[in-house]
Amino acid sequence: MGDPETLLFFLGLAAFLAGFVDAVVGGGGLVQIPALFTAFPASLPATLFGTNKLASIVGTSSAAIQYARRVAIPWRVALPAAASALAGAWFGARAVAYLSPAVLKPVILLLLILVAIYTFIRKDFGAADATVEPQHATAPAVLIGASVGFYDGFFGPGTGSFLIFLFVRFLAMDFLRASVTAKIVNVATNLAAIAFFTSHVAILWQAAGVMACSNLAGALVGSRLALRHGAAFVRKMFLGVVTVLIGKMLFDVAAG
Repeated sequence: MGDPETLLFFLGLAAFLAGFVDAVVGGGGLVQIPALFTAFPASLPATLFGTNKLASIVGTSSAAIQYARRVAIPWRVALPAAASALAGAWFGARAVAYLSPAVLKPVILLLLILVAIYTFIRKDFGAADATVEPQHATAPAVLIGASVGFYDGFFGPGTGSFLIFLFVRFLAMDFLRASVTAKIVNVATNLAAIAFFTSHVAILWQAAGVMACSNLAGALVGSRLALRHGAAFVRKMFLGVVTVLIGKMLFDVAAG
């Protein structure tokens, strides 16, 4: 892709967009991971995934902090979900050695289509102003965190979207609060993945540093827009990202 400065500039732009999208509804990996594979085609996939996680966690953490200042976080959901997601993501990353993530693609594609249809048909889905923490939420929060955490460590695409959908559907959150909670859980899954990757593969530290700064900037812009425009804006972004995910996975399944 030319000289190192141009390559880092390209990665910075991709990371900014990824941080913006991630801060609202998740799905930044759709931008950031292909950019890394384009920039470093000879690198091991695990190296690129580890570099991606290091860049992402900075923006995700920043978005979580921005939301926490303005939105009441449902901690009885966020904390158990994050704890179980941390463990789930670690085991998911280890499971890649025993089973190819490619076998999941048709299943995930079907789930994403169902999520998109359900959200589109239910116009009021995630629009309610949920101001009270859900009661009896610990068990479903642990189950959601563990299962989606495992998926994130094992495969990854659409993690934020699945978390938001499940929080809205099963814990009666509005889209904004679901997005806030998803950020906290995502920080946990990123930590687990980083712990695994940094102890097993080399990381592209210079690229990770540039992308982390750009991801942070994008996350600041995205979180402020989401807070300003509320659940309706997040819902539209959610449907947009899920639609792009479906298109990408259709292409992947057809190609492979």
